[in-house]
Amino acid sequence: MTLPAYPARWIQGLLTATILPWVITLAPACQTKTQKQQEDKDKQAVRLSPEDSALIARARAIFRGPLPKVADTPGNPLNPAKIQLGKMLYFDPRLSKSGFISCNSCHNLASFGVDNLPTSIGHRWQTGPRNAPTTLNAALHTSQFWDGRAKDVEEQAEKPILNPIEMAIPNEEFLVERLRSIPEYRELFKKAFPNEDTPLTYKNIARAIAAFERTLITPSRFDRFLEGDPNALTPEEKRGLKLFMDVGCITCHTGPLLGGNMFQKFGLFRNYWELTGSTRIDSGRYSVTRNEAELFVFKVPSLRNVAQTYPYFHDGSVWSLERAVEIMAEAQLNKKLSPDTVRAIVAFLKSLTGEIPEDALRLPVLPPSTETTSRPEI
Repeated sequence: MTLPAYPARWIQGLLTATILPWVITLAPACQTKTQKQQEDKDKQAVRLSPEDSALIARARAIFRGPLPKVADTPGNPLNPAKIQLGKMLYFDPRLSKSGFISCNSCHNLASFGVDNLPTSIGHRWQTGPRNAPTTLNAALHTSQFWDGRAKDVEEQAEKPILNPIEMAIPNEEFLVERLRSIPEYRELFKKAFPNEDTPLTYKNIARAIAAFERTLITPSRFDRFLEGDPNALTPEEKRGLKLFMDVGCITCHTGPLLGGNMFQKFGLFRNYWELTGSTRIDSGRYSVTRNEAELFVFKVPSLRNVAQTYPYFHDGSVWSLERAVEIMAEAQLNKKLSPDTVRAIVAFLKSLTGEIPEDALRLPVLPPSTETTSRPEI
């Protein structure tokens, strides 16, 4: 027997009238059941044991985390135009006399805001005396540079550009005129600083760069742990966190950044250079204040992303994170740690490796120079 050929329109109508209502009716029930299963799963996942609950509470009290979303400040209010301009300037090598060195040269965002060199290479292949700190989370520090000579990232951004060893721009007006010769930069400064009669100034160059840096915040699994997720850290990382606190590392490495908020003498119990093998003895903050009490005093570095920002210490003299932990225990706490303790602490420190903002890693397209733009000078 041959079945009758029904028109496609008739079949479509039958499906719409009979089957589709059943699908629509069942879908909410299935969705509700799926959501409930996920909610139950989530509740089970974050169920805290007494040990986890106590560890999270203790960590919250010491580190006062998690990290904020952005490091805003009333003195340099953020807006999208200013942040985008700051990003362009951060990557623009024309901020150096040679046209070869940018902020990103020494603070490479693709390698967690550092260049992974003991000390950075600057103008005419000169090397600076100190290791380049990371720009990631730097805006949350209470001061800038190893000796704290700049109060914030706005003030810090002004200094490397004019440093003859680093970017070697001869004076502020030289750079202002170089950027002013580029029409697109003139327009971008107007958008970034709309209420100023003269938006393209040296101060505003630094403020734009700083605005971009204030967005470079890198939350990690440790922040999820502080927020109450016990599964964000492995058992070994939790053990390392507990040891980190018990051993005494939190004497200096406190707050959301695990550092960056105080100064301390490097070598409380033993000269640091005897442990690090440093070839140059750096007097630290004393070089700024000339205060004998601040001899060999440095800003305590943040431990955020520390597994990625080697080599370590102010002179980049130590390449191993394990060795750096051993040195700090001996120099600052007068303790020799067992290999097992070092391994656990390092495991915890690796949980501080965060997520670099995705947009920061997208290279900007820079505006071209013009005939009146000053040429590079090697």
